[in-house]
Amino acid sequence: MISGVAEQVLSRLGSIVFLDAFMPDDGTRGLDNTSEFSRKGILAALEKGDVSRPSPTAAMFEVNEKDRSWVDSKMTPQPLGVLLQPIRLTGARDRVAKKTYIRAASHPNPIFDKYLGICKADRTWRTFEIPCGYDVMVDMPERLAEVLVEVA
Repeated sequence: MISGVAEQVLSRLGSIVFLDAFMPDDGTRGLDNTSEFSRKGILAALEKGDVSRPSPTAAMFEVNEKDRSWVDSKMTPQPLGVLLQPIRLTGARDRVAKKTYIRAASHPNPIFDKYLGICKADRTWRTFEIPCGYDVMVDMPERLAEVLVEVA
């Protein structure tokens, strides 16, 4: 998680960008921030003793139909251990000078909507909404590049 990276290398960060990303609080786990659908899959895999869960599909992320088979070919099972460990945060991400949250607006996700709202309410953050699915770098790479150059 990028929040954890900020904790480790804050002195080297001039800018931080969250792209449809979780913004955990100190002590939360990845499992605490997942959707109900994902949580059920994670818990089912844990009950079976699996160390990972099947990868989601490109369709689940609202990737454009033309690129779905290519994106699916890149997907791999997702390890569960990283979702179970609480993250330790001291607020480093809030001390980064330039902070940006980008929301892939066509991918329904109330959790990411919540984080976008939090960032919009804080004048120290810049926010953008890009009208595509979760894989912005696949669906609208030019627009994503424009935003990244603008906020750098």
